[in-house]
Amino acid sequence: MKIWVDADACPKVIRETLFRAAERTGVDCIFVANHRVPVPTRTNIKSIQVESGFDVADNEIVRLAEKGDLIITSDIPLADEVITKGALALSPRGELYTKETIKARLNIRDFMDTMRSSGIQTGGPSALSQTDRREFANHLDRVLAKR
Repeated sequence: MKIWVDADACPKVIRETLFRAAERTGVDCIFVANHRVPVPTRTNIKSIQVESGFDVADNEIVRLAEKGDLIITSDIPLADEVITKGALALSPRGELYTKETIKARLNIRDFMDTMRSSGIQTGGPSALSQTDRREFANHLDRVLAKR
């Protein structure tokens, strides 16, 4: 199992949680972004910088992820693609996406996108809360314990 991180929008506190988990378990953790992501000097923690562009980092994660890997992302279409490949997907807010839930999440995302494009202000996501951080850490620990 490897952990692939959609690092373009991954909050710093979540990156730090992932660093600690990788150091504790020895699992490979790879941060993929279109900018430089500083990571600790460890053999199992890496950063891949891809070209700038729409979905370039997402496409690289889909290309490299394998069945059983864990992908950290808040990008619903990316989560759907990696779940289809047999990987797991976990949001930085601690939501574990599954085959059973991802289609509904895609529908909500598409609906909200339609609302925004029609001029309705929907606002962005709320700030990452302590509960979100705890949920993320708990789900991460459960996934790593199962490996």
